[in-house]
Amino acid sequence: MTRLEPIFIPNLTQAPDRTYTLDFQEFLPCLETLMPVRGSLRVTHCTTYLDVAAQAETIVTLTCDRCLQQYNYRLEAEPTESIWLDEAAGRSDLEAIEGEIDPENLVESVSPRGYFDPEKWLYDQMCLSLPPRQICSPDCRGIELSDSDNANVDGRWAALEALKGQLPQ
Repeated sequence: MTRLEPIFIPNLTQAPDRTYTLDFQEFLPCLETLMPVRGSLRVTHCTTYLDVAAQAETIVTLTCDRCLQQYNYRLEAEPTESIWLDEAAGRSDLEAIEGEIDPENLVESVSPRGYFDPEKWLYDQMCLSLPPRQICSPDCRGIELSDSDNANVDGRWAALEALKGQLPQ
């Protein structure tokens, strides 16, 4: 297993088939997981862009949107992405920030003389793979309230409860 170290892009042109492949198993900073993220990564230099693909998996603890209970979730991702090699990538020109942005330029790009950070890329891809609706099970009924729970409702909601009682059913 190899660590996810930044890759110097010019070195990719000297690699066999212009491709860098590695198997990894490590914890990603800022991604709370129960076990290290493990998988494989492939970065291919295609002259004007990098072709990046990975297979990764780990286990994360999520909070159910319905019942607020925590549960473990197997997070699996097989992302692929083309990252353009652009001399202007990474520059912080003030006029580029203040000017209009062409929608065609809303793509990921890196400098052909810079580094590709697989750890950051993989972190982004794993976060994008998290389910938007986090439900612990298909039959989760949510938080069950009894009548005694309704009696203990925060007093600040009393006006809303009174309005609710005036509405036709």
